[in-house]
Amino acid sequence: METQKTILYNYHKSLGAKFVSFAGYEMPVQYSAGVVAEHKTTRSEAGLFDVSHMGQLSIEGGDDLILALEKIIPLDFKSIRNNQSKYTFLTNINGGIYDDLIITKVEKGFNFILNAACKKNDFQLIKDGLNNKFKLTLHKDLSLIALQGPKAPEILEKLIKGVSLLKFMNGQKFIYETTKVYITRSGYTGEDGFEISIPNDLVENFAKKLILNGAKPTGLGARDTLRLEAGLCLYGHDINETTTPIEANLKWAISKKRMKEGGFLGFDKIKLDVSGKLSRLRIGIRPCGKIIAREGTKIFSTKGEEIGLITSGTFGPSVNSSIAMGYVKFDFAKPEQKILLEVRGKKYEAVVSELPFYKKNYVR
Repeated sequence: METQKTILYNYHKSLGAKFVSFAGYEMPVQYSAGVVAEHKTTRSEAGLFDVSHMGQLSIEGGDDLILALEKIIPLDFKSIRNNQSKYTFLTNINGGIYDDLIITKVEKGFNFILNAACKKNDFQLIKDGLNNKFKLTLHKDLSLIALQGPKAPEILEKLIKGVSLLKFMNGQKFIYETTKVYITRSGYTGEDGFEISIPNDLVENFAKKLILNGAKPTGLGARDTLRLEAGLCLYGHDINETTTPIEANLKWAISKKRMKEGGFLGFDKIKLDVSGKLSRLRIGIRPCGKIIAREGTKIFSTKGEEIGLITSGTFGPSVNSSIAMGYVKFDFAKPEQKILLEVRGKKYEAVVSELPFYKKNYVR
């Protein structure tokens, strides 16, 4: 299958991007400044990310749509305010996670942001789950860019007045050059920022103006180190169809009402995970030395028992240390628990850490 390109591909090339194949797309992994510099700039100023490979799905409907969605997604749709966004999952009958999603309530229904590798499958799963009764649109006419960092509000405000008044996980329609765009105050970096859904024919013009006003082009490499410092999961690595939200330490994303009432796919297994003893739990890990423990690294107890596996690992530029996430047997999931990591045949000391590694800076 031919690798796809986003609308901004040629613009990325003109900015000196290095590309990597990701979820079937040629995506910029870094620019000339490098991953560490892009990471630090996002933390101190503002980084601009092209995330147009992700799926933008809209579903139209009213109360009947809410009732139907609550059968397949463990979200309290009735409680979501207009233009409010929520983090949730598409679960299977065994409580595993097909995908993690951001859902926003809009005037005619709901907007979904889907992971790039999952978007076609998600579309079909949701369509089937709704019994083909509602209008679903997986948009090919829209791009998605993210402006992240403490200077994001002032930069975006120069182009779109009033956007800095948005609160975290809330969105609104705005006008850019006579065209409607939808902006949410959200992101995947642990920083304040915005995600902008914009027509394909306007996105390059918009991106150029953001960069002229101080945003720095930032690739997937920095996006990964930023999200890992913030303790955020990457689908297909930290969560997948075999992990339940409870094992993934994401119980907070399922409301008490939905946990009490149930009625969604996978509820029986998820309820068991909540009421019983888990076999494993997602944790943060801090290696004690300079080693970087990548995905797939085996985790051992100090007595030599294999107890888990690392799912993400990198060097965290903002915390100036090696960091990782993974799953361990429940009895070893206590903060400051000493563990061992097997890297290139040798075992190195590490400790279980609370998440996030880096304190999030959201405007609520």
